Amino acid sequence: MLRASAACERAGVPTASLVCEGFFDQAATTTIGLGFPNLPLCLVPGHVGAQSDQELYDNITDVTLDDVINNLTQNPDAAIDSAEPAPREIVASGSFEEINSLFYDNEWSDGLPIVPPTVDKIEEFLKFTNNAPDEVLGVILPDNRAATVWSVAVNGVMAGCRPQYMPVLVALIKAMVDPIYGVEHSGNTPGGETLITINGPIIKQLGFNNTQGVLRDGFMPNTAIGRFWRLYLRNVAGFLLHKNDKCTFGNTWRVVLAENEDVCEKIGWEPNSVEMGFAAGDNTVTISRYVGGNVLSSVYGDHPDRMMPYLSNALLRMHTWHVAFTIGTSMGTLRPLIILSPILAETIANAGWSKADVKQYFFDYTRMTATEFERYLGDWTDHHIWQIDKQAKRGKVPKDFTESEDPNRLVPITFTPDDYMIVIAGDELRTNAYVFAHNGILGYPTAKKIDLPENWEKMLAAADCPKCIF
Repeated sequence: MLRASAACERAGVPTASLVCEGFFDQAATTTIGLGFPNLPLCLVPGHVGAQSDQELYDNITDVTLDDVINNLTQNPDAAIDSAEPAPREIVASGSFEEINSLFYDNEWSDGLPIVPPTVDKIEEFLKFTNNAPDEVLGVILPDNRAATVWSVAVNGVMAGCRPQYMPVLVALIKAMVDPIYGVEHSGNTPGGETLITINGPIIKQLGFNNTQGVLRDGFMPNTAIGRFWRLYLRNVAGFLLHKNDKCTFGNTWRVVLAENEDVCEKIGWEPNSVEMGFAAGDNTVTISRYVGGNVLSSVYGDHPDRMMPYLSNALLRMHTWHVAFTIGTSMGTLRPLIILSPILAETIANAGWSKADVKQYFFDYTRMTATEFERYLGDWTDHHIWQIDKQAKRGKVPKDFTESEDPNRLVPITFTPDDYMIVIAGDELRTNAYVFAHNGILGYPTAKKIDLPENWEKMLAAADCPKCIF
């Protein structure tokens, strides 16, 4: 809505943007990135979803209406200039403690100590990319700030990355600014957090963990690169708590997920990177936003017929209101992720099942009744009201949702079997799996190839020494 108001103001048409109380500070911050720091806002008290019709009427007539009239008839106050440092400006000097205190006070850190981004450290990172330091990878919302290669290096240093991680960091920001991903939704109220999945030979070259303890901090590339993502969202995109980041319950940044491609090759399943459109052996990153996850412990059985019902049931239980991304908020954008430990994948494959067979099973059996599906869309949430049959008449719903008119018929939670994403990683001898509940179009899966600099292996060998860590 604010983007529409800014477009109107730019055309000389006065506006009055209605904003609920819980989003008022976020709206005021967002207007700065839109280039209208004094954009007229109108307060709607409380939360409209928890008010009776009379309460909403009283709030609008007693409070909001006056704001609308004033904003449309009076010039807004003059905007306050909020100039920020130039990209290479030295903002301070001092001890480690002094620099960290300054960065924290200015909201440039996540509350943990950062590595001070000195020019010499930044230049070490820049050696590991063919991109020019001032190259703009994209303009990133909500602050509409240029995402430069230089700023990638700065935040990489701060996060505790090693210089040789730079190709991965650049690829990640290329994915972040891709409109398909939808970075502008990173501060939405469900509090979804991005998971980075990495594929290719670079997993072994940089020492990513993809076996026991995957997704746990403790391995530098997995941990530091995951932290880098969140720092870049704060410092360049502009997602700050109590401002543009409106998560109700937040997730902390996630450790990078590295797929076990040795197992993929062993059982004949294509890795995630191939499913995202790249060739086997390509170094890639995939980003997608999830609102939560859950481990499926002790998956029992020596055949898929015994194992798959448990996995399917867990997938269904993790996705409730999320079906708004199947029919409603954005048609067909729900992409659940399940991580299989190697022994689970091997057991399923040994029975002759392909990855496509697993996805088809999930599509066929991860289902809820049409009545329950529609309750999530209309009765129990505020996604009013996206009834299945009405969407079907508009040609927006696959036939799998309308095979009969029985309200108790079972309908899938995704549009197609390929909407399910499967990655192999984790302890090689534990029969556990992990399910991530997807945030749909508010963080849609997006993948980019990692471009390596010239003389990559020679540079990597030279950098592979303890003194080169920081």
